[in-house]
Amino acid sequence: MRILHLLKTANGADWAFRQMKELVKLGLEIHVAAPDDGPLIEYFHEAQITWHPKNYDIASKKPWEWLALFHDLKRLISDIQPDLIHSHFVGTTLTLRFALGKENGTPRIFQVPGPLHLENKLIRKSEIFSAGRNDYWVGSCKWTCDSYLNEGIPREKIFLSYYGLDLDKFRFARKGKLREELKIDPGVKIIGMVAYLYPPKIYLGKVRGIKGHEDLIDAIAICSQNDPNIIGVIVGGARQKALHYENKVIEYGKRKCPRKVIFLGNRSDVPEIYPDFDVAVHPSHSENLGGAAESLLAGIPTIATAVGGFPDIVKPNETGWLVPARKPSRLADVILEALRDPIRAIAMAKEGKKLVKSMLDIRNTAKEISEIYRQIYSVRKGCFKT
Repeated sequence: MRILHLLKTANGADWAFRQMKELVKLGLEIHVAAPDDGPLIEYFHEAQITWHPKNYDIASKKPWEWLALFHDLKRLISDIQPDLIHSHFVGTTLTLRFALGKENGTPRIFQVPGPLHLENKLIRKSEIFSAGRNDYWVGSCKWTCDSYLNEGIPREKIFLSYYGLDLDKFRFARKGKLREELKIDPGVKIIGMVAYLYPPKIYLGKVRGIKGHEDLIDAIAICSQNDPNIIGVIVGGARQKALHYENKVIEYGKRKCPRKVIFLGNRSDVPEIYPDFDVAVHPSHSENLGGAAESLLAGIPTIATAVGGFPDIVKPNETGWLVPARKPSRLADVILEALRDPIRAIAMAKEGKKLVKSMLDIRNTAKEISEIYRQIYSVRKGCFKT
């Protein structure tokens, strides 16, 4: 079976690459159209994935360039003759649907990497309206699947499959590196967050970043009033050229709780940093599984907001804590609760580690995707026979 994947980036979509790499191992012929600027290009070649240098994200083009974009994608599809087309972003999905039209016979999958576009009624309705009879959806969390079901999409057109992780690469170091680097006393509790800084979606009326950095800063300030031996460590730098926003958040941290929040920027040694976190916090306003999978794999007590896919792996009183998004005071209460009972917190984190290992092994999730392909393709062949 020959599959064409569509990516809008070759810099950061590791989750899609991991899946494609495993699909090749399962015997599928994988092609990918992606921009020519990013480290994934080298990995495509190493994994025997045929790369076509093109960005088919409609949002990256001016309206007067769209017709040429559609024509170019149709030409690529005609050359490759894929049995199925698999898109991983809203922008590439819309290009695909507009290029081929609603009645084209090639099956098309939109594997939804996050629920953000579904949270806006107009964008959600528009995306669904663009779909045709041969379009299918793969939600990468339960919330996403339920959203499409609630919009009236037939159940047989919706599948659930998580973007998997290469568990063999998660080798977490012993404690000590971060505390030694930052000269943090053993008696000080570290509240950690690992996430890129994405600017607010102003066009959606948002004033705080989507990952909730400001909310964590507020929560650290509240926690410090109750326990002075607490410090926040934020790992991750600006994304989408958001250096201005990154500087704004750093200044906010200095102003809100001086000397209580440390920004480390982008790091390549996150597995060596995680073990020193007493609690990992994921305060996103919109998210799929996010970084909660990594913190649980590290066996770190984990707090996340009750949005998107977080509840799939962060289960209250079982694997961690869920809090309402945009509620720093509630987040502070739960941070203090976790710190007060470290034995219980670590026990839940261990259960979370078991759950993530069972759910997100890339070898298993790739097999799920391969089976989804075969189910959809069998329906297509059945339709042609009739």
